[in-house]
Amino acid sequence: MNVSVVLFTSDLRLHDHPALRAAQDGSAALVPLFVRDDAVAEAGFTAPNRMAFLADCLADLDGGLRARGGRLVVRSGDVVAQVCQVVAEADADEVHMAAGVSGYARRREERLRTALEGEGCRLHVHDTVITALAPGAVTPSTSDHFAVFTPYFRHWSQEPLRDPVAAPRAIRVPDGVGSEAIPSRTGLSGLSEGLARGGESEGRKRLTAWLRADIASYEDGHDDLSGDATSRLSPHLHFGTLSPVELVHRARAAGGPGAEAFVRQLAWRDFHHQVLAARPDAAVADYRTKRDRWRSERAAHEDIKAWKKGRTGYPIVDAAMRQLRHEGWMHNRARLLAASFLTKTLYVDWRIGARHFLDLLVDGDVANNQLNWQWMAGTGTDSRPGRVLNPVTQAKRYDPDGEYVRRWVPELAGLAGGAVHEPWKLQGLERAAYDYPDPVVELSEGLARFRAARDRD
Repeated sequence: MNVSVVLFTSDLRLHDHPALRAAQDGSAALVPLFVRDDAVAEAGFTAPNRMAFLADCLADLDGGLRARGGRLVVRSGDVVAQVCQVVAEADADEVHMAAGVSGYARRREERLRTALEGEGCRLHVHDTVITALAPGAVTPSTSDHFAVFTPYFRHWSQEPLRDPVAAPRAIRVPDGVGSEAIPSRTGLSGLSEGLARGGESEGRKRLTAWLRADIASYEDGHDDLSGDATSRLSPHLHFGTLSPVELVHRARAAGGPGAEAFVRQLAWRDFHHQVLAARPDAAVADYRTKRDRWRSERAAHEDIKAWKKGRTGYPIVDAAMRQLRHEGWMHNRARLLAASFLTKTLYVDWRIGARHFLDLLVDGDVANNQLNWQWMAGTGTDSRPGRVLNPVTQAKRYDPDGEYVRRWVPELAGLAGGAVHEPWKLQGLERAAYDYPDPVVELSEGLARFRAARDRD
């Protein structure tokens, strides 16, 4: 009897899963396996919010497999050692997995291939499981990857995508393969109070509801901070409970400007993945160095602390940071504002901000988090690296009535309309009535410091 192992990583779903389909087509039985990888924990990526969401995803995946006659096998330890052990227990001939893009994912794949070859077992790595288009599928004539989004998007849009594949109707798991208990979020500490639930079932319900009711208004509303008109599907894309290929197909089927704007955001996700695949060091090093002499953590300690706590004195920035802490998620426009403020107004190293985001974001992954931070810091792929987002101007544009700020900075709830964005303009007793800090820095001072550091004064 031919047996295959499917190693789940960032693809925790049954619908549109090419690796799962290939394993099932070629085998009489298969082992769905997830390894709680020691290396991920050692690298500091086991943030509580993501561990809770992951637990939901694994429980839902196990439930979906059991409804089809199978079950999820969970192991802990070194991923290569655990896969080889399961291969031996199941007498498996093949292992199937999704292709990753990070430096660690590439090393994991090579280690697995070498170890499995020694056991007489073949490793099959499948593209377009985690991204809609594989990194390297489109390239410029002079490089191995696109460094600017607009030409990348033009080529990406012209590439045909594969058709989604159906979820399996039945799965047979061979006897004799043991499993640890499925993890649960129960007992985890340090979770954001408003953290969303994870799992493929939850993701598919959210996707269907959003396509039905909200995608038409996405183009006009996706930057509206108080309107909350984004899809909130990013955690499901990060954990792979939803397929990016399926999302593109379903959005295009819905049609209209909103769908086109949403597909463009999915292409941005693929863009960052192809950059990281070509330049894995961009996870920790400047993609395009500006030779910054960032303020040291010691010198900027109080400013960094205020930024993390949402007490900078700039209400739109503070609202963003408090949303992050409460939900483990942040509106994309708010992410840009928070990142610009830290890196350019406070002139603090983007890696400090990226690390804080990874500590809290349920959708935090290396490609999108690190490269978005670099884009905003001016060390990444932005063609205008010197751009600085003025938090007051941005607040008046994207939260004109102040509803977003009053939602997350309740101590300013008594300020009506757009006045909430500039509480420092209040005088005397009126200002004293609000328990809210003065700005940590004048915007003009921060801009002058940044321009001087980048030799642009």
